[in-house]
Amino acid sequence: MATSSLSAVGSGMDVAAVVKTLVAAQRAPQENRINADGTASSAQLSALSTIKGALSNLQTAMNAIAKSADKSAVKATVADGAGYTASVTESATAGNYSVEVVKLAERQKLTSAAYADDAVVGDGTLTIGYGDKTLNVTVAENSKLSDVAAAINKAAGGSGVTASVVSADDGDHLVLNAVDSGTKGALTITSAGGNGGLAALTYSSGSSGGLTQTVAAADAVVRVDGFERTSSSNAIADLVPGVTLNLTKAAEGTKYSLTIANDSSSLKANLTAFVTAYNTANTLLKSSSAYDATNKKASALTGDSMVRGLQQSLRKQVSDNVVDLKAMGVTIDKAGVMSFDSAKFDSAIASDPASAKAMFGTDGSFTAGVTTLLNSNLDVTNGTITQRTASLNKHITDLTDQLSDLDKRMDTLTTNYTARFTAMDTIVAKMQTISQSLSQFSS
Repeated sequence: MATSSLSAVGSGMDVAAVVKTLVAAQRAPQENRINADGTASSAQLSALSTIKGALSNLQTAMNAIAKSADKSAVKATVADGAGYTASVTESATAGNYSVEVVKLAERQKLTSAAYADDAVVGDGTLTIGYGDKTLNVTVAENSKLSDVAAAINKAAGGSGVTASVVSADDGDHLVLNAVDSGTKGALTITSAGGNGGLAALTYSSGSSGGLTQTVAAADAVVRVDGFERTSSSNAIADLVPGVTLNLTKAAEGTKYSLTIANDSSSLKANLTAFVTAYNTANTLLKSSSAYDATNKKASALTGDSMVRGLQQSLRKQVSDNVVDLKAMGVTIDKAGVMSFDSAKFDSAIASDPASAKAMFGTDGSFTAGVTTLLNSNLDVTNGTITQRTASLNKHITDLTDQLSDLDKRMDTLTTNYTARFTAMDTIVAKMQTISQSLSQFSS
């Protein structure tokens, strides 16, 4: 704001002080009004932000409930000491089974006789068969055992067979491991060409000479409720629908129980979180729009129709479903506080497993209503709270502009007042001069 440094010329009046006082009197009521409006709007904006956060948490909790209710969760329980583990998918159905692990699937292992570390093994071609596939390995002249292992691994690329060299006290041994377990992964090895040295690295079941089988290929055998199943793998996925058995230890003649049951633990945990989020949101909505009659103090959104309407709509979603919610262990008291009885929920699920999805699934009666309500308020484009927040932000920006305009108007007023009072003081000075001159004539 512009200020005057002019002092009185003829009247003795402090022009700058007078102008400052007059301008301040003009500014104060307008500035106070704008600042008060800005403070109130900022408080409302802060309160709305807190409410939005609470409702977002409630929305997250509601979505989690819907997701867990839509999913037909089951769990597998395996008896202690069993030679297997079990994993399940949603398609598994509840049931009890007796599982006996007769034999585990094994990967075949073949080893060679001992070679000196610098011994030349031979050259030519090794043909390795596994399953319905064959692999041709070219062995160059002057190849040592390590060269043969490298050639096999390069040709196989991790499929069918892997080769390594073990250095023992008696020399180096070539070790071949079948990649696939079971009899389907069993290896056959023949040689051709070269100097004939590769014949010592051949293998065929029942033949002598060549490699020695140290671990035989074997299929897994398991019995479920007495029904036997053979598998080339220790992981059996289609024996019981939706259940994968992972065999770890054979114990023929010993049976262990497998129980597949509905699992509501995730849904219960999500319901507990929802109840907490609901109570937080409901309390916040109430306090944000309340009036403290004792201290005669209003809150940031006292009497706000949007907030009150939101609270009423949220409570209506509960009251419209109060009977079904109560049956699922969710109740609300006269003060609007929600609670959850997990034992009652367990009982309801046990008697009617589908009831959880009907109430809390994505299309469930309670979930659908609450989700629609929250989305209508939290939508980032058209949500009620989003639009109200945008409106308040615009209003605060307008108030800032009003303060800038007020500064400009007060600067102009200061300039005008200064000019007027300075002119008046100049006139007074002239009149004083004339008066003094007349006084001299009269004397």
